[in-house]
Amino acid sequence: MPIEKIIVVEDDLIVRKNLEQQLRNRRYDVAAVDNLAAAGDYLARDNWDLMLIDVRLPDGEGTELLRELNSRPQKPLVVMMSGFGTVESAVECMREGAFDYLIKPFSNEQIDAVLKKAEKFSQLVKVNEYLSNESDEASGHELLGKSPAMENLRALIRKVARTNATVLIQGESGTGKELVARAIHRQSPRASAPFIRVNCAAVPENLIESEFFGHEKGAFTGAMTKREGRFELAHSGTILLDEVSEVSPTVQAKLLRVLQERELERVGGNRTIKVDVRVVATTNRHLEQSVEKKEFRQDLFFRLNVVPIAVPPLRERKEDVVFLAEQFMHRFARKHGVRVQGIASDCRAALENHNWPGNVRELQNVIERAVILSADGDCLSAENLGLSGLSVAAPGAGAATGGDGFNQDGEGNLLTLAELEKRHIFAALARCNDNRTHAAKLLEISIRTLRNKLNEYAGKGKGADADNEEEEETISR
Repeated sequence: MPIEKIIVVEDDLIVRKNLEQQLRNRRYDVAAVDNLAAAGDYLARDNWDLMLIDVRLPDGEGTELLRELNSRPQKPLVVMMSGFGTVESAVECMREGAFDYLIKPFSNEQIDAVLKKAEKFSQLVKVNEYLSNESDEASGHELLGKSPAMENLRALIRKVARTNATVLIQGESGTGKELVARAIHRQSPRASAPFIRVNCAAVPENLIESEFFGHEKGAFTGAMTKREGRFELAHSGTILLDEVSEVSPTVQAKLLRVLQERELERVGGNRTIKVDVRVVATTNRHLEQSVEKKEFRQDLFFRLNVVPIAVPPLRERKEDVVFLAEQFMHRFARKHGVRVQGIASDCRAALENHNWPGNVRELQNVIERAVILSADGDCLSAENLGLSGLSVAAPGAGAATGGDGFNQDGEGNLLTLAELEKRHIFAALARCNDNRTHAAKLLEISIRTLRNKLNEYAGKGKGADADNEEEEETISR
């Protein structure tokens, strides 16, 4: 519920007390005052979500306070009230930034209508602020593929989308799990409501609870204002818990309560907030194994795994490789302004013969590189793909295994130990979505060691930030 704290500024005692009681009955925190000075004192002490201000007050005009509020970085919505309402007065208030205008006396139904409109508007503003700060490359991209596996996946999505069931999407890194989640949301009855994504692997552990549930002002150092969490932003819509297996056991317990009761408390708060959200989670791990290792709560797994969806890796639908390559080719040709005639036969063969350990994400990166390196007006060639040489240093590219069980390069030569280590590190990064902290844990080395190795491969010295052991980073490819 985005609207929580309301100030009523009204000099008529009967109207003020009546309005205060109505709002308290609706479980709002209310401060009721009879002049502008007292309202200013409340505004100086805390942040407020909504103000109901009379136009005429003993110590001035309500429009004066309205103008002052417009200069504040954190300003509440303002509803102006008047017992002598005129068209000119209403127009002036709206021009000064008022959210609505009420003529006294007003009914309970009118108050209800204004509050519902204000709550909906407040949520839309906060969702818009969140989305404007999100890099959302996946939006607008469809699930592509003509293979039977993809047709079955799309049929399952259509069947699941029309329900409110919680969905657990499992698959390797780069297979398009987020695209599946977005397709479920777009085809659901909640399609017009927010779709909010939280990357559980990218948010530091000490902040994940605040990201999920929000926090109150002063809940911890740096919490200067109240902040709604992702579950509140997703109210009436869908929340995507990306890589949910990375959530700590403490937050897992609180997440379980939200799934069971559909209610939460912000960090540092004691108000119980009801949320109506559809939960979709993704993971590139086998959660059953994590449950057996006591790394993931069994009861939470059961709550998430109501409808499991497995996204097939690209190597199991090779018939889609060239089709996807053509789609990516057209997309990146437009993006980079390169005229590409098509895909040459040697390029098609190279694409079909590659094992694609990085799945669709790896294919997308390979095609973008090929488009950029291609001459204007030419076809994509196998040489520009870089699968034989450049893939050695590309995250997610694996080495070939010879008949004797040893790792070999594309020409059958035995790999050196250093080259084998290099490929293994990049394979670990690909499995962890290029998250260095998690890749270091997977390889059982320190983040400093991993960073130094990557700087070595890039031909650089030690980075200036090498002392920051816990920094979350991504590799630019």
